[in-house]
Amino acid sequence: MAEQDPSAAARFMDLQDPRYAYMFGFLQADGHLSQSTRDRGQLAVEINVRDIHILHAFQELTPYYSSITERVRSTNFSTRSHSAIWAVSSLEARSILNELGIPYGKKSRTIEPPRVDFSHPDYLRGIIDADGSLGWTAQGFPFLALTSASTAIAAYLCHYTKKITGTERTITRTKRDGVYNVCYYKETAQQLAAHLYYPGCLALDHKRANAESIAGWVRPADMRVAPPRRKWTPSEDHELLLLNNPAAAALALDRTPQSCAVRLWRLRTERVAKRPV
Repeated sequence: MAEQDPSAAARFMDLQDPRYAYMFGFLQADGHLSQSTRDRGQLAVEINVRDIHILHAFQELTPYYSSITERVRSTNFSTRSHSAIWAVSSLEARSILNELGIPYGKKSRTIEPPRVDFSHPDYLRGIIDADGSLGWTAQGFPFLALTSASTAIAAYLCHYTKKITGTERTITRTKRDGVYNVCYYKETAQQLAAHLYYPGCLALDHKRANAESIAGWVRPADMRVAPPRRKWTPSEDHELLLLNNPAAAALALDRTPQSCAVRLWRLRTERVAKRPV
């Protein structure tokens, strides 16, 4: 695509525009920004060729020259991996993206939501399209999940989802990979997917189809709804440690003996920080 008029360049990456908010989230999660000597460098995104339509959308939204190429290669997961690559080398484009929050080089742990005004559902949909998944569990329940190495991104998803659905999550890194796996199921997954994948939005076709698919799930009449989890307070921790007896604590704190036993074990093994009252 050739250079467009200055007004088009001025609008590039206006994150209050839903299309650019989505594009920025996607690029933050799945793009790579590199640089070398004499201001040379490149922004590149490589995805499965089935999703090449989204790269054409990015090309249309970018008022700088960019290219889309394809390649077939062997990987650890497939003997024939067919991918599409979108790349833009413009220093001006790269500078804009870098200032908004896409660092050069490795970025998985350092990316965070933009510090300027932005369209929140579209930005988050871009993150989910790039690094998340949604669909059906093996048991046939709707789910929406994100895997991210960034504390800021994982925390943002939890914060935003609580605002939209009321469901609360806490995050911890996995011991094996050091990443966050944030998952939502059933009605929460439905509500969040419907909010993010609204009609006419820019999105990967297969994930939009999955969002539409899980919208039709209905909870079976005999499936109980689990009550919201009740957080332990510092005073409850203090009382539990003083009593040192799950059965007695259950009566005093109006909790189940099982939950008191698990909490006491965690406090004793320092899996939960002993907080001051």
